[in-house]
Amino acid sequence: MLPRETLATAEIPRGGTLTLVSHGRDFVIMLGRDELMGTRMQFSEEQLAVLTLERVKATRPRVLVGGYGMGFTFRAALAGLPAGGRVVVAEVVPEILDWAKGPLAHLTGDTLADPRGEVVLADVAALIDDAVDGTTPRYDAILLDVDNGPDGIVREGNDRLYTRTGLAKAREALNGGGVLAVWSAAPDPKFSRRLKDAGFDVDERTVRARPGNKGPRHTIWFATRK
Repeated sequence: MLPRETLATAEIPRGGTLTLVSHGRDFVIMLGRDELMGTRMQFSEEQLAVLTLERVKATRPRVLVGGYGMGFTFRAALAGLPAGGRVVVAEVVPEILDWAKGPLAHLTGDTLADPRGEVVLADVAALIDDAVDGTTPRYDAILLDVDNGPDGIVREGNDRLYTRTGLAKAREALNGGGVLAVWSAAPDPKFSRRLKDAGFDVDERTVRARPGNKGPRHTIWFATRK
């Protein structure tokens, strides 16, 4: 059995410790003993972007992604972005970007230099608030992959994103017809109801972690502002 090698660690503000490990040719980001993401199971995070952009009607969409991670969602969003579109990523752990430029540079490629995208060191909730306040333009899509789901909070304070108040703010930060997409490691019927109560049309999809209908089943909610 191949041993796991610790490459780097980083502290999550008001959270735990992230550890980047290698396992043969694969890489994994751990939170404590739990795997948050890895190169063997990236398909559902890519589908978060792919399936959202299929639903967005804006010709030049403005997209907000909560969490850079290993960049799976960001890269997929850029790959499917219509001409004139823009992707903003909110990331709270600076070392994540150091990893993207260092041990994970072979994954990153030239993504971080793409003029259509920008990674901001900020809480995604703060960027949502800026759009609500009119400090920045509204978004046509908001993609949240900052936790293991509404019931799997990684960082203290993220729970506000999934409350009725947080969902109402996300809705207000979207243009008409805009989509809030939320990734989760597991289904959550109560969260589905909260989305509907917040005034969204909701489509809940199950997506496998690996292509070819393989790997664990993950849940993605696509909530469209009416």
